[in-house]
Amino acid sequence: MPIENAATAELIKALPKAELHLHIEGSLEPELMMALAAKHQVTLPYATIDDVRRAYNFDNLQSFLDLYYLGASVLRDEDDFYRLMWDYLCKCKEDKVVHAEIMFDPQTHTERGIGFEVFMSGFMRAIAQAEKEWGQSTLLIMSFLRHLSEESAFETLEAAQPYLSMITAVGLDSSELGNPPQKFARVFAKAKSLGLLRVAHAGEEGPVEYIWSALNDLDVHRIDHGVRSVDDPALMQTLAQKQMPLTVCPLSNIKLCVFSHMREHNILSLLDSGLLVTVNADDPSYFGGYLNDNYHALAAHLPITQEQIKTLAANSFKASFLAQDKKALWLAQVAAL
Repeated sequence: MPIENAATAELIKALPKAELHLHIEGSLEPELMMALAAKHQVTLPYATIDDVRRAYNFDNLQSFLDLYYLGASVLRDEDDFYRLMWDYLCKCKEDKVVHAEIMFDPQTHTERGIGFEVFMSGFMRAIAQAEKEWGQSTLLIMSFLRHLSEESAFETLEAAQPYLSMITAVGLDSSELGNPPQKFARVFAKAKSLGLLRVAHAGEEGPVEYIWSALNDLDVHRIDHGVRSVDDPALMQTLAQKQMPLTVCPLSNIKLCVFSHMREHNILSLLDSGLLVTVNADDPSYFGGYLNDNYHALAAHLPITQEQIKTLAANSFKASFLAQDKKALWLAQVAAL
């Protein structure tokens, strides 16, 4: 079995990277969850931080989401959202994630009566501070919860209007099965008309048809996950020809039983097939690791080469929504290592 060597570990540490598939609510660490629960007198079914960590054993995507939404219930005021974002951005600095495109779920908060003015102000305060202190580059992706209605998504897009200058793209997440992308085709068309870029979760739990739908019905710029693409040779060919990015999340895939073990993950097959594959952390506090942890897991369990690691890092910039000159700057730094 492959074992990560010291040189590979150093390369992962040194490489500048972009993260393109990160749910900010999924970076809520147990310590902050418990602290905010105490602050707001929110009753959680856990007595200790260790109890929270023991709860992070999921049977499937839905069992994870149930815990995810429970955790998010402790986020109440602007400072809570600032602390959540700040903690993640500090982790970016530690992992040399120089650019992050961060997903947030407005409906998780507006359904609890917490408006855009609360969470957006907290997020933006942390983003501005990180940019000032160490030049952190950050963009925001507003995700719609696909288990909710099209009407709710339209209401969310309307509520976001005063904040669109702070939002780069829209996304689609939450329970995939039974909620195909075409359910939100009209919402994504409206977002496109407003100048927003588009991404969507597809092909994690859902079938390859969902990936086709994200491409054709939502006109996306990236597919989040997409690991089931291998089930359809025609789709693989299309993705390779279009250089349609896949934002793959290895530790997430193992935790949610998409693959039974990291050694069975198909990321190298996707890469070898010419697809524009990237590595991401998804919901790091729940899935056992941030971005570098995902790279280390690949190095520990798959026969990945240092050149493949550099390709994955380069792909993260190619697939990003950065301006071309900034992409070129970071790609040159990756190539120099």
